[in-house]
Amino acid sequence: MTIKLGVVMDPIPSINFKKDSTLAMLLEAQSRGYQLFHIRQHDIFIDENIPRASMQALTVYNDAGHWYELSPPEDIALEELDVILMRKDPPFDMNYIYTTYMLELAEHRGVLVVNRAQSLRDANEKLFSCYFPECTPPTLVGSQKAQLLDFIATQGDTILKPLDGMGGASIFRVQQNDPNVNVIIETLTQHGSKPIMAQRYLPEIVDGDKRILVIDGEAIPYALARIPAKGETRANLATGGTGVGVELSERDHWICQQVAPVLKEKGLLFVGLDVIGDYLTEINVTSPTCIRELDDTYGLNISAKLFDRIEARLA
Repeated sequence: MTIKLGVVMDPIPSINFKKDSTLAMLLEAQSRGYQLFHIRQHDIFIDENIPRASMQALTVYNDAGHWYELSPPEDIALEELDVILMRKDPPFDMNYIYTTYMLELAEHRGVLVVNRAQSLRDANEKLFSCYFPECTPPTLVGSQKAQLLDFIATQGDTILKPLDGMGGASIFRVQQNDPNVNVIIETLTQHGSKPIMAQRYLPEIVDGDKRILVIDGEAIPYALARIPAKGETRANLATGGTGVGVELSERDHWICQQVAPVLKEKGLLFVGLDVIGDYLTEINVTSPTCIRELDDTYGLNISAKLFDRIEARLA
């Protein structure tokens, strides 16, 4: 029986062919004979209590000049699919949350959604790390300036970041004597009305912010260490960081072992852990990347491991 796979993603013409992890997944699925369907977030709807989508049959190619072909849209019930990959990039806004509700209804009707819709809502990529205090650096989440200033005074060098950001957006490194610290806090917290995260600055960032991919609780043994550009604190590739492949350290494996049982319990099959030095800083569950970089560096096929686990769930 042909497996029907729908992928909720940003429009496929706009992706970065060289780096896009979703494309790597789709190429693997197609190689296994899956029938693919491209779904944009705003194409999902509910009619007579049945979740549906205006979706397009999709063919993908490992060709930088021609990586996709789309058929005309068809109105199809989501339950006609076997599996849905939820790979829509943030922003994690109310539209994203509404989409997870509709995908959860599809789950109720028998569709496997990766990652599980409820867990996408529950596992904020910044706050989720707070479940593992033994793995994280000193951290404060709050909106009050006095609390944040006290934390900065105690920790010294500090990173401030929004809870809903991605790609290194709006991340600040501050110190107690920074003349801009008050306005940075006021801006990020919207004058005390919005919580943000403060974490002790980790100087090991110069050696890279490691992205560790975890599939159904099992870590890929290599990570992509994202090295900040000269003069830059942020290591994200989107901000000019350089990716370098590294083997997981003993500490990296230990962190993965602490997190894995919770990931499996929550149905989070494909997750990206961010580790700086000895510390877990974020747990990415929405649309983790770095498959193609690691595949190219180490001759891996990470997507194959993911689909082996997906097929085990479908069996």
